[in-house]
Amino acid sequence: MNEETELSAIYNYHRLSDSLATSGQPSEEELTRVAQAGFEVAINLALHYDEYSLPDERRTVESLGMVYEHIPVIWQRPTRADLDAFFATMDRHAGQRIYVHCAANFRVSSFVLLYRVLRLRWCLEDALPDLEALWQPNDTWQAFIDSALASQV
Repeated sequence: MNEETELSAIYNYHRLSDSLATSGQPSEEELTRVAQAGFEVAINLALHYDEYSLPDERRTVESLGMVYEHIPVIWQRPTRADLDAFFATMDRHAGQRIYVHCAANFRVSSFVLLYRVLRLRWCLEDALPDLEALWQPNDTWQAFIDSALASQV
């Protein structure tokens, strides 16, 4: 089985570029595959105490030689501070291979869309397909995305 096939088995896995991939919550075994694929940084936007989270994801990721970053984003209440922390983390690791996950790749796909448009200056129409490949944001998340986009006009 090739590397991309192994990674694509991770829940809602989505490769965005050679240096950026996203997914829902990976298992410890799947994180091993992420590290073997050459990713250097793992960013987790999910909460640590939810039923899907790993017992000690930081330890697992760091034992695999990757940097672990955790930005816990409450599903029902994403904030601009969460988004700013994500932007700072992405900027800090620019030039590295980054793997970002949450529970289902919904938080992540929204944050990556906003990062591309607001920080990297992508056209919204170019960034939307990667989000829409995974989900149509619910009212809470659409309002969050719209507010973040409007704040940068």
